[in-house]
Amino acid sequence: MHAQALLHLLQLTSPSLPIGAYSYSQGLEAALENGTVKDEASARRWIVDTLHEVVARFEAPVLWRLLHAFAARDADAVQLWTERFIAARDTAEFRAETIQMGYSLGKLAGDLQIGDADLHALLLAQPEIPLPTALAYAAVALNVPHDAALLGMLFSWAENQVLVCVKSVPLGQVSGQRLLLSLQPELERAAQLAPALNDDELSNWSPGLSLLSMQHEIQYSRLYRS
Repeated sequence: MHAQALLHLLQLTSPSLPIGAYSYSQGLEAALENGTVKDEASARRWIVDTLHEVVARFEAPVLWRLLHAFAARDADAVQLWTERFIAARDTAEFRAETIQMGYSLGKLAGDLQIGDADLHALLLAQPEIPLPTALAYAAVALNVPHDAALLGMLFSWAENQVLVCVKSVPLGQVSGQRLLLSLQPELERAAQLAPALNDDELSNWSPGLSLLSMQHEIQYSRLYRS
């Protein structure tokens, strides 16, 4: 990858990107509340299971399809996968999370004048913009290779989950970095699986996670928005 594309990828996946990723736990806080996640080992199991059963089988493949759709300027494909991703958010918190972050990233891309007018029009044509759609748009606009953008998204997701555990289990900083380092082979596996799945193989079937997300909506004391 050229240095410029790498720098663009690092910016897109940075925790300092102002889209609010730090404010979401994606159901993890509810798992912390009920004791499912309580130490480094259980935190790793949670992240690995969610990565391989949900993210690698739905969110990452959808991002992969959106990257190709924006690169081909295929308005129908952008609309199709945007709508399918939103429809698959099966709790109020999961839906609000992706719409808020997608809106924020889309607005940021517009403010920074990323992408040409035709490409930007594909993004603005969506009634609601989830995060994968905005991320795919930004990656294509900045000429980030598709495989790098996919791996960057996976790492960013994992890093955010680890940061939640560091702050809320709580884990120490060294423990958090050890956990993140141990996840690298798992992220590579997920990045290899996602592009290989056919459309009819995509699934985010995870009723336990959905129930935790719904429980989090009424959780008495919480730090995160999901």
